[in-house]
Amino acid sequence: MSDDADAGAGGDREDAGRDPGPYPIEGTALVKTAALASVPAARVPTLLARVQADLGPRIDAYRRRYERIAAEPDRETFLVEPDHWVAVADRVGLSDRERDAAVRAHEAAVERIGSGSGRRAEFDTALEIRSGVVIGVDADGEAGDD
Repeated sequence: MSDDADAGAGGDREDAGRDPGPYPIEGTALVKTAALASVPAARVPTLLARVQADLGPRIDAYRRRYERIAAEPDRETFLVEPDHWVAVADRVGLSDRERDAAVRAHEAAVERIGSGSGRRAEFDTALEIRSGVVIGVDADGEAGDD
């Protein structure tokens, strides 16, 4: 975790110029997930795209139901109940390992967003009792699921 804190605000923004793919997780968070996931690293991007395809159309429900802790032009970040990912995995058809990789990716992205906004300690504390979800959006604030 200290590697994220040491990277500071610039690490994620340096990666922002690259197309993150059809999901809102990029840079260090994506690399960290690929390295630590219980699924092959080559499958992580496809897995995250599947999750985004499920979450994207639900953005308005997330805005109504959950605490939004960050909003950027290309993504919004929410805190959800810890068992939230079980329902997502059921809808998307993820195995336990795939679900764990998705959780790891989203929580790593929340940590990076916290580091970039100077709120890392606050986000880390929140992730001790809740889970994080990062949903890609387009410039109009609509779900970025394509």
